[in-house]
Amino acid sequence: MSEPTLYDRLGGVFAIAAVVDHFSDAVVQNPIVGQQSQNPALREWHTQNLGRLPGLKFMRTLWVCNVAGGPFQYTPTVPGSTTLGLEEAHRNLRISPEEFDEVAAELGRTLDVVGVPQREKDEVLAAFAAHKAEVTAGSVAPVPAG
Repeated sequence: MSEPTLYDRLGGVFAIAAVVDHFSDAVVQNPIVGQQSQNPALREWHTQNLGRLPGLKFMRTLWVCNVAGGPFQYTPTVPGSTTLGLEEAHRNLRISPEEFDEVAAELGRTLDVVGVPQREKDEVLAAFAAHKAEVTAGSVAPVPAG
């Protein structure tokens, strides 16, 4: 018999959605990457675009379910180089590697708050970290003309 997927070990879509909900709200409040961020694009998103947060939570939930081996298919709103790629959705936010690391730390804190076991926490954080280069690509890209 095969081992349960990470999706199953996390508790399925409802448990993942609860994690994403807490995490997303925590990121908005985070002083480094949220509403008080020194990054103008992140600060603007977390102060002027919060009407989009419920949709973002939905998309994040689909993404985690998909990368965790669940039955849900994530389709990016802004297609990138791969099905689960995140570079285009994040390019204009100009997220630095340090800011990415802070978001990862916030995710880790959320996983601790909801009591995700260490093994599953490590797997979630590894799946997140695997996309660091994509998410931070905009921080080194030239500013588009216009």
